[in-house]
Amino acid sequence: MAVYTQVDDAELIAFLATYDIGDLLSCKGIAEGVENSNYYLHTSAGSFILTLYEKRVAEADLPFFLGLMEHLARRGVTCPQPVRNRAGAPLGRLAGRPAVIVTFLDGYSVHHPEVAHCAALGETLAHLHLATADFEGRRANALSVDSWRPLFAPSAGRANEVEIGLRETVEAELDHLEKNWPRNLPSGVIHADLFPDNAFFLGDKMSGVIDFYFACNDAYAYDLAICLNAWCFDDAHRFETEKGTALLSAYRRVRPLTAAELDAFPTLARGAAIRFLLTRYVDWLNVPKGALVKPKDPREYLAKLRFHQTADGFL
Repeated sequence: MAVYTQVDDAELIAFLATYDIGDLLSCKGIAEGVENSNYYLHTSAGSFILTLYEKRVAEADLPFFLGLMEHLARRGVTCPQPVRNRAGAPLGRLAGRPAVIVTFLDGYSVHHPEVAHCAALGETLAHLHLATADFEGRRANALSVDSWRPLFAPSAGRANEVEIGLRETVEAELDHLEKNWPRNLPSGVIHADLFPDNAFFLGDKMSGVIDFYFACNDAYAYDLAICLNAWCFDDAHRFETEKGTALLSAYRRVRPLTAAELDAFPTLARGAAIRFLLTRYVDWLNVPKGALVKPKDPREYLAKLRFHQTADGFL
């Protein structure tokens, strides 16, 4: 979550008047995250999150995301629910952006996950994958292997501004991944961005999953690799085996992995590292002036990529 677009008070009040969510008591921008503009709303009817979708989210994809959240809730996966306005529509416009109000989930994000949190995540992720099996919506992964080189190329000449030798490292890794990327793995709708700030906890129990705006159809094991990278390294970007084991074991108890998924997992972990290295790199170089946002350091994922390039395996 983040704030790129500032909302005029009068325009906000007029927008909220089209909903049955009570009177506005307070509104506060949320600085965490990197993609959309988000505000915490407190009204006489309760608490909500207002999201304004920025350029990276295609407006045509929004029915997929909102429908997915409603579907998951019906299947027992706790996640925010779109609030429909008085006309029955879940989507509106505010400050020139597509906008949605969703319900507020109790819980908190864990900034330093422990083993128990990783196990809870693995179980929840597996249930999420199973719950999407009968979801009829489809959305291609716009940030998969075929997109990584075009994403990097326009700013490749600035790579040394982040780390000396970064361009050579990225281009060599892209050569490897494009040649070896696994195909035809068990697939369906994945979250694709389930970082600790997108998972809520009450104690060691997960209370919900948020931010489905990268959700897409792709390999389930790739989603698991994204989570491994996001949850199972320490602050110095060193892999923590006990956390990785807890995550993977809990996932496999709910949804066993096939032999092909097990074989592909090291490559998927490298791909998951390069994907976030590149999007963070682009964001690092292109933060909009005046945006209330904290760009994330791409070198975190460079360190994780280097680990995966030499790791023997996890499973």
